[in-house]
Amino acid sequence: MSSNEAEQASGQRSPGDWPGKLSALAGKARDPGLKAFYEAGCVPPDTPISKVPMVAVDFETTGLDPDQHSIVSIGLVPFTLDRISLPGARHWVVRPPLPLHQTSVTIHGITHSDIEHAPDFGDILGELLPALAGRIMVVHYRAIERPFFNVAVEWRLKEGIDFPLIDTMANEAYLHPDRNPSRWQRLMGRQPISIRLADSRLRYHLPHYPGHNALIDAIATAELLQAQVRHHFGADTPVSDLWL
Repeated sequence: MSSNEAEQASGQRSPGDWPGKLSALAGKARDPGLKAFYEAGCVPPDTPISKVPMVAVDFETTGLDPDQHSIVSIGLVPFTLDRISLPGARHWVVRPPLPLHQTSVTIHGITHSDIEHAPDFGDILGELLPALAGRIMVVHYRAIERPFFNVAVEWRLKEGIDFPLIDTMANEAYLHPDRNPSRWQRLMGRQPISIRLADSRLRYHLPHYPGHNALIDAIATAELLQAQVRHHFGADTPVSDLWL
């Protein structure tokens, strides 16, 4: 995938110089933990994806609007193109500022009793940021992880957070540009192609995992990126062709 193709898949220009941007953010950050996160930097843009340290991340939330809803659980697992490091996996349940809605409880199964004694998101930042530092985050659908993370950090630290990431959903969107058939194509029997996490995994014959558990979804996302690269991009693909 070229840089221009990545832009088309994401709908926005991909910043090429993330190392420079992170360095600039380190100079502006006031919080020591956030400053250390930025100072860890990231690999140069021309680094082959096979040489990139990554971390798959998933958030479960109380809804879809980061300005009105909150993170309730976080899962992450470090990985490379060749190996997923389960010993380094982490999972947190965190207490949202507002009460849970029954709809979100039904989706992710985290109940009022689960969060009653859970820490606030701010209380685990001292563990979360070092676990992410120096790695490229990988998510499935960045419209959740990026804005929710930024709002949650800004609410606690009074300054937001920015970072490079790879979005496996954006990769699938690029690979299937005609995934939504026209009305005529539907009448002819053509079905839409889903780019949701579980459906995307099926196309690579990856095993089915139960969804809406942050850690399981993070592992599923790591496996999906490994499959995408092997099938469509190649181990020598520069990370800048994939990051956003």
